[in-house]
Amino acid sequence: MSAGFEIILDGGPVPVRLGQTIGAALHAAGIRSWQVTGGRARGLFCGIGVCFECLVTVNGTPSLRACQVQARPGDRVAAGR
Repeated sequence: MSAGFEIILDGGPVPVRLGQTIGAALHAAGIRSWQVTGGRARGLFCGIGVCFECLVTVNGTPSLRACQVQARPGDRVAAGR
């Protein structure tokens, strides 16, 4: 079993394995969507940084693609809702 840590998504803990992106950690935790655009739930779509469906704010920096940002211990993530 890999060592891990937690990040905080909108005030709640999300477990992370070392080396995971924020998007991968959210997906592994069963969180499939974290923003709404045009009335539709959005989350990971392409998973490789081409689209902009998985935008989050990380430690106060907005509009980051969750699939491209490696999770770090203590990261505070705000959904793009």
